[in-house]
Amino acid sequence: MSKRQKRMNRSLGLMLALAAAALVAGLVHLVLVGTHLSEPAATTVYGPTARRLWATTVAGLALVGVIIGGLALARPASRFGTAPGRLAAIVAGLIAAVNGGLVLSVANGGPGSGNGVVGGAGAFVLGLIAMALGGWLWLDPADSPSEEN
Repeated sequence: MSKRQKRMNRSLGLMLALAAAALVAGLVHLVLVGTHLSEPAATTVYGPTARRLWATTVAGLALVGVIIGGLALARPASRFGTAPGRLAAIVAGLIAAVNGGLVLSVANGGPGSGNGVVGGAGAFVLGLIAMALGGWLWLDPADSPSEEN
């Protein structure tokens, strides 16, 4: 592979990563608008609160689920591509999406209120993505036993 091709691949990867980040940010905003929590708080709370820590922890779990699902998708023959890796992505995504929804349901203010609504919405969206990646791999017809001879 020439230097030019490597540079083009790197540029394409960067553009895809930026597009994915913009898509996730847009989905988080849609979740906040859908739950009527998109208006910023009148007074901003600074520093960590219990709900912010809860939302941050769950968003981290969701990100781990997306990473495991992405690794399983990229390398189906690796240990992440096997059934336990797929199941880990689904379970992490489910836990994150449920807890992200709980954070949003108990919140009584928008961003800046100390309720962790942005982290909860992020956890919800990333949890759904992790479940979709794990489920997509789980239902992959290439792994069905009927194709093995």
